[in-house]
Amino acid sequence: MKSYAAVDLGASSGRVMVGRVGPDSLELTEAHRFPNRPVRVPEGLRWDVLSLYGGVLEGLRAAGQVDSVGIDSWAVDYGLLDADGALLGNPVHYRDSRTEGIAEKVWATVPADELYAATGLQYAPFNTLYQLVAARSSAQLPYAERLLLIPDLLTYWLTGEQGTELTNASTTQLIDPRTRTWSSAVASRLGIDLGLFAPLRQPGDPAGVLRPEVLEETGLAGPVPVTTVGSHDTASAVAAVPAGGERFAYICTGTWSLAGLELDAPVLTEESRRANFTNELGLDGTIRYLRNIMGLWLLQECVRAWGDPELGGLLLDAAKVPALRSVVDAGDAAFLAPGRMPERIAKACRASGQPVPESPAEVTRCILDSLALAHRRAVEEAQRLADHPVDVVYVVGGGTRNALLCQLTADACGLPVVAGPTEAAALGNVLVQARAHGLVGDLAGMRGLLTRTQPLTRYEPQGDTARWREAQARLAVG
Repeated sequence: MKSYAAVDLGASSGRVMVGRVGPDSLELTEAHRFPNRPVRVPEGLRWDVLSLYGGVLEGLRAAGQVDSVGIDSWAVDYGLLDADGALLGNPVHYRDSRTEGIAEKVWATVPADELYAATGLQYAPFNTLYQLVAARSSAQLPYAERLLLIPDLLTYWLTGEQGTELTNASTTQLIDPRTRTWSSAVASRLGIDLGLFAPLRQPGDPAGVLRPEVLEETGLAGPVPVTTVGSHDTASAVAAVPAGGERFAYICTGTWSLAGLELDAPVLTEESRRANFTNELGLDGTIRYLRNIMGLWLLQECVRAWGDPELGGLLLDAAKVPALRSVVDAGDAAFLAPGRMPERIAKACRASGQPVPESPAEVTRCILDSLALAHRRAVEEAQRLADHPVDVVYVVGGGTRNALLCQLTADACGLPVVAGPTEAAALGNVLVQARAHGLVGDLAGMRGLLTRTQPLTRYEPQGDTARWREAQARLAVG
């Protein structure tokens, strides 16, 4: 068996996991977990990337000797480096307000339908493309010699080598999903210098070795290689979906819910654009055809507003609340910013003429019903738009711990739900490293190993899906 350190950075916390991989074994343990707390400063919302890097170093020290390191994180955000390779300020958080109104300016130059036909990426106000257009007025951008997406930035600090990993690059809205290379036509029309980006890397490519200073700080004995993984955490999570065959949908759950299909080719139709589906790149030439849904962020923000009550008791109380009493559109941009989430959910219910949830249990049930409804809609529409029917839905990520959400998703979709693994992104990260070192085979082989070694829970659909159709119709009317 060999050991691999998976650095997995989420929007609210980071972790360093150690995966031990053998011919028919896969074990994952947590070496270190640390918070990821954005900081609001006078100029806006920023990531505390130095704290994150410190957490990575502590995690590698706790992990002990490993055969390789790989890093994945959330998408779209980046750091700018000057000519000396020094960071020009803390990276801007994707929830910062600087991109408000930027999309309309972009579409005046490259209309939305042309942009989608060229890049296949859904509209999200925080896509890297919009961030770069918004940054034109900043003092930093003119001095930047290099742009590194977050996992590439941390890899650079660990190794001194620069690259741009492909699955994460595909979230910038500057990649052509058909050629899997930069869309120079889009970049040139918008005045974006693709020379800012380091050369593209594929999952499995070598990304250097830990610098001597990193070895000294972590106590590791070199050389320790760093391996490029699917550095967009969703790419790593989808790689860890324990599916057999092709007739499956997946939902990667956490702060966001990413619901969709794995395809061989992008879907670039106008109908797909209007439905706001994205075509992001996955492992081995695959396309992650999915929709972003606000996810458990809604509940996380409410729990924070309520003073952090115990989640288990809250979910038990929510299970006793009548189903589908009130629902909201879990993809609504009105829920994107932090703060006052219970009030915003109440406002949305009031505006659509539904009963207003008042107690924490009622709000929680509203959120979980709404997420299940959004999962249903995404899975149904993805099948229709891609002409790709499915027989089962796999739920991976943090939401697998939420049995009520998993059962509601099965009920809403009218399909069996298989939940697990919980640490999907870290497992996908580990498996790509193991594959690069010859321990596992192709994507099907990776998934077969997951199926044999990881605990999975199956939820059968209950009740009639007609009540979910009625709830959806209520939202459409509202």
